[in-house]
Amino acid sequence: MPETPAPETIIITGASDGIGAAAARALSARGRTVVIVGRSPEKTAKVADALGADHFVADFSKLSEVRKLAAELRERYPRIDVLANNAGGIFGDRTITEDGHELTLQVNHLAPFLLTTLLMDRLILSKTRVINTSSVANLGGNIIIDDLDLATRFSPGRAYSNAKLDNILFTTELARRFGAEGITTASFHPGVVASNFASDSRSPLRVIYRSVLRHTLISSEKGADTLVWLATTTPGSDWTSGEYYIKRKPGRTNRQADDAQLASALWERSAAMVAPPVE
Repeated sequence: MPETPAPETIIITGASDGIGAAAARALSARGRTVVIVGRSPEKTAKVADALGADHFVADFSKLSEVRKLAAELRERYPRIDVLANNAGGIFGDRTITEDGHELTLQVNHLAPFLLTTLLMDRLILSKTRVINTSSVANLGGNIIIDDLDLATRFSPGRAYSNAKLDNILFTTELARRFGAEGITTASFHPGVVASNFASDSRSPLRVIYRSVLRHTLISSEKGADTLVWLATTTPGSDWTSGEYYIKRKPGRTNRQADDAQLASALWERSAAMVAPPVE
């Protein structure tokens, strides 16, 4: 008898709550081996324990923890079938991390960029699908390559919109650079989900998420639907690598999302920003 293939291994960041946890539950129910990554030790362990899954704790506001996470994943998993870069958030006043970067940019873009590139040889070997959680907020972005940290004209909403546009540009450039080596990738908007998103922010989104309007928001399970779809279907036939999706269909993006020169420049600038400090 032929051997039964091992279940696919799917790593999900930001999986201790919200759509990440919902996606983990849905994928585990479909027989996938899910790996839970989160910031809170207690919440991350709780989600993982309920699924009998491995879990890792990493705070994306610290690039040293992202490097440690990448090393742990490389050691534990010889094959990674799906990497879902789902961790993110919108925050309050402009905050600079210990790595010297604006917090929103680092958590939403630089940290997943670093994690992905540190795992790149493993991802190529596995012909991994890389799924990046973006947002319709990308439509409000305006990226200035020499001011990614928004030293001027900062607002929580502007920082978040730019970071979500960064996710889309990262996706398209990842497909361009590594598509020939077997990597496929997509970004998506989960919808406006009833979760703890924006709880650390002073933006208008925080009011919506804590107000009576909360009942109009969609569930985490519905928000996770497109992530689960991308993780379980076939790129090239069910979806196109490098594209951005809303409700399983190609979505409208910011005009800058089609700027190939900007995507390349963002990749190079991001690589320089996450480079380890010189001893």
